[in-house]
Amino acid sequence: MDTDRIEGKAKEVEGKLTDDESREAEGRTQGKWGELKDKADDTWEDAKDKAGELVNRDEETADEDKGAR
Repeated sequence: MDTDRIEGKAKEVEGKLTDDESREAEGRTQGKWGELKDKADDTWEDAKDKAGELVNRDEETADEDKGAR
């Protein structure tokens, strides 16, 4: 995911150096796109972690219930 942010920054700098506002804007847009994808991936990973914690907790509770019988 870092590639979009890195390529975007490179395009932005290129646009500034060549005084090409369009290229600069393209770079900013690509960089923001990369940031959004990173945030979406982080959110996905957090959701998977929480789901795993819930499953593990439910399994532990079920095992405790079996031992109490």
